Amino acid sequence: MTADSTDTAFGTEQVRRARFAVAAVFTVHGAVTGSFATRVPWIQDHAGLSAGQLGLALAFPAIGASLAMPLAGAISHRFGARTALRGLLALWTLALILPSTAPNLLTLCAALFVYGATAGMSDVAMNALGVEVENRLDKSIMSGLHGMWSVGALIGSAAGTVAAHLGADARLHHALAALVLTTLGLIACQGVLDLRSRPDEEPPPRFTLPPKSALIIGAVGFCAVFAEGASLDWSAVYLRDVMDTSAGLAAASTTAFALTMAVARIAGDKVVDRFGAVRTVRVGGVLATVGGILVVASPDAALAMCGFGLLGLGVAVVVPLAFAAAGRSGPNPSQAIAGVATITYTSGLIAPSAIGSLAEATSLVVSFGLVTVLAFGLVLGAGVLRAGDRRQVSSSDAGAPSTKSAEPRP
Repeated sequence: MTADSTDTAFGTEQVRRARFAVAAVFTVHGAVTGSFATRVPWIQDHAGLSAGQLGLALAFPAIGASLAMPLAGAISHRFGARTALRGLLALWTLALILPSTAPNLLTLCAALFVYGATAGMSDVAMNALGVEVENRLDKSIMSGLHGMWSVGALIGSAAGTVAAHLGADARLHHALAALVLTTLGLIACQGVLDLRSRPDEEPPPRFTLPPKSALIIGAVGFCAVFAEGASLDWSAVYLRDVMDTSAGLAAASTTAFALTMAVARIAGDKVVDRFGAVRTVRVGGVLATVGGILVVASPDAALAMCGFGLLGLGVAVVVPLAFAAAGRSGPNPSQAIAGVATITYTSGLIAPSAIGSLAEATSLVVSFGLVTVLAFGLVLGAGVLRAGDRRQVSSSDAGAPSTKSAEPRP
């Protein structure tokens, strides 16, 4: 399903309402992730897993997402954007119940596969609608939408922390959270744009290789997500083992990194509107590279923490802009977004283990040297996100004939 941003069948006020509705969807999506992450220790104990078995199980969400994301375009084509998002988001919020009920490794892997598959499909559907709203508003919103996802994750993790502190059974906690989040998600989906494909439009294939444009854009997203995943999972370990800090200060570095990313994403739209996607990512790459250099070269813990903060600030808006660029890079936004999402999910999957393997063979300092090199890759590759620069797309398309292939429904 495709849609042309010059179509004015939707009123301005309706599109503005759709922006807030999509933001609410992103928040709900993030809250599921936060709710799950805080109860992983409980799930491990309940299933009787070793650390190695848990690591194996936690690979299955990314596997499920990568395999299922290409289906999102076909589902949206068949049922329409609003109905597809409503169903996929509900499946994702309800899938939160599954992991905590798994009694062993096999059932947990199966539960996490479903959990990841529903996460990935709803992720593609909501990002495609976010790009469409951005096109119609003619202003950058994708960074802010991903910022709201981070806010949702923080809310979900805060609630999960309280539940864990009270010793609540994760099965009860996740059942209640799923009920609340499903209800909120269904309400939010009522306000998103209802786009439907033309009757004569060919449906996208259920499974297909990502288009070349998505692979190139995804490579930039890979660099950003690798740096993000490495910093989130290893910053505390780095501060403790390399800088010899206390456990509390080490943990604070991870929290600071996550907050830096959330704030940068929420504020990022104004920066993108002012300077454009390419320049924003290029400057972000410089900041992230400087941050990586501070991490690997500084003998002082405070400077290393500043380095992690700069890494978070530098990579924060890259993934939202990669999705925006993918959504404008070809005739099938959902397929391109699914391709970029698959690459970034893969990056998030391999980053923690790659950092650990390299650290075991050499040192954590060398591992974050690799992160620094990948951060510099953002400086070199920023130009491929030109398709995500709303200002350039608008000016280059001025006067072009409409090729609308999606129709609104009341």
